[in-house]
Amino acid sequence: MRLTQPRKGSAMQLAIIGAGNVGTAVARAAKEAAHDVTLAAAHPEQAKRVAEELGTGSATGAREAAQDAEVIVLAVPFTAAAEVADEIHDQVAGKTVIDATNPLNEDASGLAVTDRSGAEEIQAQLDGAHVVKAFNTVFAANQSDAEAGGEQLDGFYAGDDEGAKKRVAELLAAIGFRPIDAGPLTAARALEQIAFLNISLNARNGWPWQSGWKLVGPTD
Repeated sequence: MRLTQPRKGSAMQLAIIGAGNVGTAVARAAKEAAHDVTLAAAHPEQAKRVAEELGTGSATGAREAAQDAEVIVLAVPFTAAAEVADEIHDQVAGKTVIDATNPLNEDASGLAVTDRSGAEEIQAQLDGAHVVKAFNTVFAANQSDAEAGGEQLDGFYAGDDEGAKKRVAELLAAIGFRPIDAGPLTAARALEQIAFLNISLNARNGWPWQSGWKLVGPTD
């Protein structure tokens, strides 16, 4: 149950690449916020099945989904992001691409990136797009309702293009998050680290993968 009323804005044309837990949760939330959603996945039949359940559109592949979209959400494992980037490269010039991935290493004991974030690597691959890091600090269980433990969650985002960041902030607010601008895309390094901290805490302590981040105190 949502704690806050989502903010209604103009509908966006969203392509969500990935129909797993994260992609499904973001698609559901965006659909409920009255955005136009098209799902794509590595297995088109999975995208079609999830789309039918949610009442969204589906595409046969990432390239087709991205073609008419204003905003593209990468909701795939980080290990698949490079392949998806190659597929959609020619469709994303000037568009907003939300990187919701977390670049974990194979045994999830740390991050698989060092001197730059996974989001910066994706930006280098999608040189014509405006990549914004967002949604990665929230578990799929919380992405549809934007709350945990009775608290509205913060939706952290980072990017270099102000117009793209504004669109992402509007999407986060429409879903029910409190948008928090973390700064330029280099700040994605910190967002990926705090996401990893939440992941490792849940794995180590046997928590139910529903914890989230919330800044408290004066933020205005």
